[in-house]
Amino acid sequence: MDEDIFNMSVRKFLKKVGVTGQREIEQAVRKAIEEGRLKGEETIGAKVRLEIPQVGLDLVIDGAIELK
Repeated sequence: MDEDIFNMSVRKFLKKVGVTGQREIEQAVRKAIEEGRLKGEETIGAKVRLEIPQVGLDLVIDGAIELK
């Protein structure tokens, strides 16, 4: 395994996850506020699942997103 290629590939994947995830979260929260499902002052729970079946990785990360 080439450590440099592996490291860069992991970073590229995580950047894609971060950018895409942030965009989707922002759109979903704005829509929920517009529809009255959120007030815009909450702290909302968030969960992400990272799976890589080939290596047996199944990780759930819980967190919170503050809106105000």
